[in-house]
Amino acid sequence: MAGKDPIISGMAGRYGNALFELARDEKVVDAVKTDLDQFDALVAGNPDLTRLVRSPVFGADEQLKALTAILDKAGITGLAANFLRVVTANRRLFAVRDMIRAFRALAARHKGEVTAEVTVAEKLSDANLDALKSALKSVTGGKDIDFDVKIEPAIIGGLIVKVGSRMVDSSLRTKLNAIKIAMKEAR
Repeated sequence: MAGKDPIISGMAGRYGNALFELARDEKVVDAVKTDLDQFDALVAGNPDLTRLVRSPVFGADEQLKALTAILDKAGITGLAANFLRVVTANRRLFAVRDMIRAFRALAARHKGEVTAEVTVAEKLSDANLDALKSALKSVTGGKDIDFDVKIEPAIIGGLIVKVGSRMVDSSLRTKLNAIKIAMKEAR
């Protein structure tokens, strides 16, 4: 399965696929997804944790010791915690966010959901998120939508939505670049 989808190929795809198959066999896909989402949010929101995850300076023992403390404090247990420990012991923690993304894609496909990657300049309100969800639901033929929201202030405003192979870029940065190109051509 990992080789069929370019989103879940490579080393991160193999790890994500292996975790998904284990979670599916043990019927704990939702619990593992919840734990992985929590860990991913911790990494995304903490520069020190990001440095621990990404930096080759830290040895596997140091990473494992720190990771165990973080997992215990966050309440992440079971298959997700064991997976993160194995990834750390195998010196693959630097790719854990890609592994989580691969797992999410497989879990969404398993549940008949569509994953939408949404990039925004600042956090969306619940009302805006609901409006976006209903708009995408009508485009995807009524399928449930699983959001992967990234906050990237560099896009200035608007949003970028990617669902499968389709992408809509209505970011202010893209519009400003288009105006700049049009102004250059007008000279």
